Amino acid sequence: MGVYEDLQRRGLIAQTTDEEQIRELVNSGKAVFYIGFDPTADSLHVGHFMALSLMKRLQMAGNRPIALLGGGTGMIGDPSGKTDMRKMLTKEDIEHNCECFKKQMSRFIDFSDDKALLVNNADWLLDLNYVDLLREVGACFSVNRMLTAECYKQRMERGLSFLEFNYMIMQSYDFYSLFQRYGCNLQFGGDDQWSNMLGGTELIRRKLGKDSHAMTINLLLNSEGKKMGKTEKGAVWLDPEKTSPFDFFQYWRNVSDSDVIKCLKMLTFVPIEEIEAMESWQGSELNKAKEILAFELTKLVHGEDEAQKALEGARALFSSKADTDNMPSSEITAEDMPDGKIGLIDLLFLVKLVPSKAEARRLIQQGGISVNDEKITDVKAEIIAENFKEGFIVIKKGKKVFHKVKYNK
Repeated sequence: MGVYEDLQRRGLIAQTTDEEQIRELVNSGKAVFYIGFDPTADSLHVGHFMALSLMKRLQMAGNRPIALLGGGTGMIGDPSGKTDMRKMLTKEDIEHNCECFKKQMSRFIDFSDDKALLVNNADWLLDLNYVDLLREVGACFSVNRMLTAECYKQRMERGLSFLEFNYMIMQSYDFYSLFQRYGCNLQFGGDDQWSNMLGGTELIRRKLGKDSHAMTINLLLNSEGKKMGKTEKGAVWLDPEKTSPFDFFQYWRNVSDSDVIKCLKMLTFVPIEEIEAMESWQGSELNKAKEILAFELTKLVHGEDEAQKALEGARALFSSKADTDNMPSSEITAEDMPDGKIGLIDLLFLVKLVPSKAEARRLIQQGGISVNDEKITDVKAEIIAENFKEGFIVIKKGKKVFHKVKYNK
């Protein structure tokens, strides 16, 4: 079975410009392909995970990846899937974010010995002459066709700026430049990028008279049709300083029963035959599948040692052990506890277990909060210094969220 067939069995492939040509390219290791990453934050997140895994799969099959950092397109902002205009970033912010991306990508992609390339579209986009671009590229795009593109529809309802309207042209120009500079013959991206990707293949055909190809992968959606990778605290990041290895592990350990097999197929490198054998699993067996998912993904992002620590910490939470070493934690001081006490509502908000004090009150009233294994339903409850007998307390929110609060006197 070739890598293309493996992608099909894993449910990754959404749309292709020419399935047989793409199959031949990737199965024979002749694809020079790129995926773009706009540096809108200082860390990659779960939304990028599938693209990184795809790059790794294809590189393992002998193909050459190009990771394209959007130092240029990041100054415009992709309107795809957005109802509001993205926040404008400074050039300094974008450069900083690009540096952060480089470090994280190296965990997935082997850049040694020219096996892969890491390039920045700022190298060609920022030096473009506007009139030259209009003459060279603008004539190749139909405004009527662009306005029918899926990536613009949501923004059209709220008002699409001319700045954002140019994004498709910039992304198309990227493919055109990579084709000429590095022989890039294939572009991959999320299924919401299809219109932008077709713009690139069309520009290459019209300007150079040559064929290039595009393939989209299915977006990672949960059983409710929502994008995965969001929690109450926001995005699930690949940076351990923003999302700890334990929290990262727990996110995947807690996916719904209906999503675990799909996530194993689309994200992990567990052999597809082993995953398909899990499709009949139920009950406690599905919990085992979730543990495999969480361990494999944490190992990919944070290394095997951190994955093992997270696994042991998670198991300890659901056993009689008192091992809290790998539990997410916060620290409070005497300044946070005037008179040696603090209201439970205030503490939950202080350690960021809830987004608001109103949410803390609701959880307590509904019996969703326990402290040191004791359920608390009194919204006026206070935590006193004497509760920290071992130097910390353990707060449990719902059935799956545990947090250690250390008291530094």
